[in-house]
Amino acid sequence: HADDETAVKALQSSLKTLRRMEEEATRFGLAVGLNSVSTFECIVSGDDHFFMEMNTRIQVEHRVTELCYEVQFSHPDNPEDSFVVSSLVELMVLIARHGSRLPKPTRIPRCGAAVEVRINATNDALKPHAGGVIQEWSPPLASEVRDDQGISSPNPDTGAFMRYHLAGAYDSNIALLLTVGGHRRESYEQMAEVLRLTKMEGDQLCSNLHFHYGLIHWLLARDVYCRPNTRFVAQYLAGVGALKTEVDRISLSDAWACLKSRDEQRLSAQGEKSTQVALVYDERATLVMRPLEVLLKAPHLLAGWLCSIRSYFTWQDHQVVWTMNPLYLLSHLYHFLNLERREQRPALQQIWSHDEVLLDRGLAFYDELMKRLDQSTWIELSERLASSKVPDHFDDELWQACRASHQGHQAGLGLLTMLVQLATKVKFFDLDVDLNGRSEIPEEWQQTSSQAELTQALAPPPPARSGELVAVSGGMFYPREAPDQPKLVEVGDHFEEGQPLYIIEVMKMFNKVYAPFSGTITSALVEGEGVIIKKGQPIFEVKPDIEREEVDPLVERAERLSYTRSLVTMID
Repeated sequence: HADDETAVKALQSSLKTLRRMEEEATRFGLAVGLNSVSTFECIVSGDDHFFMEMNTRIQVEHRVTELCYEVQFSHPDNPEDSFVVSSLVELMVLIARHGSRLPKPTRIPRCGAAVEVRINATNDALKPHAGGVIQEWSPPLASEVRDDQGISSPNPDTGAFMRYHLAGAYDSNIALLLTVGGHRRESYEQMAEVLRLTKMEGDQLCSNLHFHYGLIHWLLARDVYCRPNTRFVAQYLAGVGALKTEVDRISLSDAWACLKSRDEQRLSAQGEKSTQVALVYDERATLVMRPLEVLLKAPHLLAGWLCSIRSYFTWQDHQVVWTMNPLYLLSHLYHFLNLERREQRPALQQIWSHDEVLLDRGLAFYDELMKRLDQSTWIELSERLASSKVPDHFDDELWQACRASHQGHQAGLGLLTMLVQLATKVKFFDLDVDLNGRSEIPEEWQQTSSQAELTQALAPPPPARSGELVAVSGGMFYPREAPDQPKLVEVGDHFEEGQPLYIIEVMKMFNKVYAPFSGTITSALVEGEGVIIKKGQPIFEVKPDIEREEVDPLVERAERLSYTRSLVTMID
């Protein structure tokens, strides 16, 4: 928005707010005789800011400061006699050792921008998830600053990765990842690449890695200078939850079969053999389906990828019109998911060789065709290919062969269109940023009740038998809010939907667990307080007010098939 007056004014206003906070922090420090590194924290809302707290110690955000600035100490009588300090910890030591003998330093810009993400042990709903074991973690990239307390360091003698158990007794933070750039967008792009290439896997392991990857692509697609408020994350999670809820209604394999059947019927209607369609679809099945299956299992990845392609389609007469060749977008998806071919990599983590051949062949075909037809856009090329009129420098046989090849290379890519349809239906693309840098949120995601329901879809509770309530996560069980308070529920109590039933403490965070339905407690299955429980462990036996009806799998399957077919009919 560099040329937009409103956006420029918004950035200038943000800069004024930052300068006021710096001035207030300086006055505060002088007033209390501060003599070490500290953190002055404020909550910012629009052009207003409110003092929150002062921490007289290093905070986890200190790395961002170090990467953006350093301080220079110069001799008062000889400015050339100076030294520069880049580490805040080193600065604390200098102040502790030399105190008032140090001259007042000068702040020096070090780089244009830096960004930090905190990798935490949380599930997709950002709820703490303790107990996982990190079994593999890719080494830091050259552009990455990683603070992880040495967790990802290999054994110095053997070079083997040392497994790490994320116990539930401490903070959920696993690591801090940081990148720098000449400006904010560049630092975000660097972070997106770091997150793309970071592999962290293990047993029962959950982290917010995918959340950060998706969110940073939303920011890159919308506005890296977005000024979200403290409610934004809850609203964003509701949006991703709405997307997942809609995706759960479809069957990818059924959609593939429907597209295949539709193309076969089209050829038959034209009096041509349809057997070739089946061969093409069978040959391309894993090329198209594998990355999409990964997306549909990871809602934050799906959200991030949809954001990254938002500028490559428009709507026309209720139809998705691609401004970028969908095959190029499929190639981009393999890159986005870090499934590109690499030596010494498991087959599960890269594109398969026969799929790579198909993809490269298709990309080369379109590159050559664009060159020969002197076309610069996908819309122009696709319109040309839709016509049977033979272009200059082509004979009829070659042109018909090109059109047939085009149909083959596009086979099954209607699934990309279907994902855009789903996202549009739940208004995911309406999650935007205005020219003042404020986030624009669909109204239904701003309601607390709908936020809780949609966010829960990102990390649904474990299955339970009828008449049971089970632990939504592992941790420490507490039946009351404080030692001098009564239990939240007792045996024989009636509870309403949404009523707090107990508390789980995970990594210093106390989380109330709310009733998913109304009923009566008939038995308490966990005795005592501060008891360690596991995810899925029965906590109470209950008698629901309304007995839950078991869903017939065949009925559920039929509903999913019907909905999937309805979406396929909307694909041009």
